Amino acid sequence: MKIIIATGNEGKMREIREIMKGEDVTVTSLKDEGLENVEIDETGKTFEENAIIKAKTISEVSGEIVIADDSGLAVDALNGEPGIYSARYLGRDTSYDYKNNYIIKQLEGKEGAERSARFVCAMACVLPDGKVITTEGTIEGQIGFEQKGENGFGYDPIFFLPERGKTTAEISPEEKNEISHRGKALTKMYEKLKEEGVL
Repeated sequence: MKIIIATGNEGKMREIREIMKGEDVTVTSLKDEGLENVEIDETGKTFEENAIIKAKTISEVSGEIVIADDSGLAVDALNGEPGIYSARYLGRDTSYDYKNNYIIKQLEGKEGAERSARFVCAMACVLPDGKVITTEGTIEGQIGFEQKGENGFGYDPIFFLPERGKTTAEISPEEKNEISHRGKALTKMYEKLKEEGVL
């Protein structure tokens, strides 16, 4: 069985391959399939809407089972920003180093719960018959006071987990997969695909 993951993000692919390890499934990326240049118009107003748009677009082109996710960081003090615009926040080509430092600066003077934030991941799977299955996972945390850690990508170096005293870029990939928004959404997706008899 083959499942195409509708992403060009290598960090996401690493996480998903790690989580799906042990299943009798070949997981391929858009790059693996030569589909990285397919135009996907993310016009949704929510993470779930965008995930469905991505999955449907690639499913229509490939005819394969496709899983897409739309995920991002929501900072309460910034009215939920960057939210669905997490990848494009402050400009598509802006480095995460710059984005992370910008967010830290916006929260100057705020402490504890005033720095609350969460990672959200909505996942959509489109089956060859057109059926759409969706799941969602979240992880709660706070925005750190500085960037820390080398293990993650994106906003991981500023996403602080108070109960662990570390950012999601400081914990091991295995530990992150157990608690992450993407890990939770993918685990739920697995269960649903098994219920559907797909896996």
